[in-house]
Amino acid sequence: MRVIKMQTQPFKKVQEASYLTADKAWSYRAILRYFYIQHERMREFLFPEEILTHLKDMDGFQDYTEDQLHQDLDQLVKWNNLIARQEMSRASTIEEFKKKRYRYQSTPYTIEFERMLQEMEKGGNVFGGSLERKEFERLYQELLKIEDMINKDSLPSADECSQLWNDIFAYFRSINQNTSDYMAHINSEEAEERMQTEAFLAYKDQFTTYLRDFIIGLQQTALKIQELLQSISLYQLQPLINQVIIHQQQIPRFEDIGLDGKELITDQEEKWRSLCDWFLGNAHGESNLEMLQTRTNEQIRRITRVVQRLGERHHYFRSRKKDYLHLAEWFDSMEDVKEAHELSSVVFGLFHTRHLFSDHVPTDDIYTDIWNEAPMEHETKPRIRNYREKTKPGAIISQQKRKDEARAEHLREKQREQEALKQYMNGDKIELENLSSVEPFARKMFLSWIGKAMAQKERTFKTEYGRRIKVIIEPGKRIVLHAQDGDIEMPHVTFQFLDEVKR
Repeated sequence: MRVIKMQTQPFKKVQEASYLTADKAWSYRAILRYFYIQHERMREFLFPEEILTHLKDMDGFQDYTEDQLHQDLDQLVKWNNLIARQEMSRASTIEEFKKKRYRYQSTPYTIEFERMLQEMEKGGNVFGGSLERKEFERLYQELLKIEDMINKDSLPSADECSQLWNDIFAYFRSINQNTSDYMAHINSEEAEERMQTEAFLAYKDQFTTYLRDFIIGLQQTALKIQELLQSISLYQLQPLINQVIIHQQQIPRFEDIGLDGKELITDQEEKWRSLCDWFLGNAHGESNLEMLQTRTNEQIRRITRVVQRLGERHHYFRSRKKDYLHLAEWFDSMEDVKEAHELSSVVFGLFHTRHLFSDHVPTDDIYTDIWNEAPMEHETKPRIRNYREKTKPGAIISQQKRKDEARAEHLREKQREQEALKQYMNGDKIELENLSSVEPFARKMFLSWIGKAMAQKERTFKTEYGRRIKVIIEPGKRIVLHAQDGDIEMPHVTFQFLDEVKR
């Protein structure tokens, strides 16, 4: 058996779909829909006369001629929607043979398009789907059969293995498609609008029960499926997959393009990984099973909130005449006015209450009771446009004396720093390694000098007194600078005064 490797083709224009958006789509679609119906009835070849007779029975085709039909058929052949074959067996004369009478067959693309369109027309503009808990149980039973197969010494025939494998993924596709479609349905705008109507109250119990029963059934079966999938490895599945591939290769095909054995095995392994990822998840996120459980629970809570709002709205417009008459009789039966006041406080609350608001936040604890807080004062200002706070005119007091004293103190402090700095100098340098102990202000000054120098390319800077200093750091050597308020470990640093060198 010859096997040719399939070459990866880039995405191309689907010419077969042109009939769906063409100007004469009304006639093209009617013709191809008839071909699809006959294909489902196992009639592959149709003649133009039969097609024309069918179209004449449809509305809008009363003036449709045979020439128009042949033009449409020729166009559909060009788009590869139909295959034309010359019919020679029924030719009784030379003229009929020269006429090239054709019979037509639909292509696979056309059949799939029409099958998809028919399914979409049945569903309309809404999502379908359902939450069937029995499908999970069926899938679990099929997985148990696989576990029994791989634990035995010998496997059944290739067709039995292939049938079991196909049943598993048929159930899996059904679960995936039905659940995703149903979730999209209940989250659609149309479902949201219907939930807001009073008529939804009649279906709320049925709807909630349906979702709750699905969650219960899912929880009972999903855990078994997860444990089963975790216990089965791809290595154990290899003999079964080989049997499935053997069955596929035994089916005669006339296509020239096929897949070799390795690619077929890889394709089946990826299917199994997709099944495991759906139930167990992967490194990229949680499983679809957990997501389905979460979204179903969210829908139950959502429906509960909707029903609660509808109920509140329903009670809001309900007449409370009987309630007020009952209260009136209750008040009338009391002889003591104090008891009536107590009942009034319970039924109607306090009268003439004032609600005060303040932005004062004495504590961040939200569980603190109000009587445990200290009292506060709040000044209420009039809310009028022309209100202004009262102010008293005051004289301008001169602060020149205090400024002079602060300036003199600052200069004295700087003078003391300069005198102390001269004690640390050794010629035109200050070597931090040789200093026994420094004052805190000197340590801060040395660190600020290092910071200024590191921002310059040549490691030089100018102090506020106009002196130029170069910072020299010896790499790989560390020292400890002692100060009166603590020690600091730092690199070996030497400050060289460039103006002293010039002198």
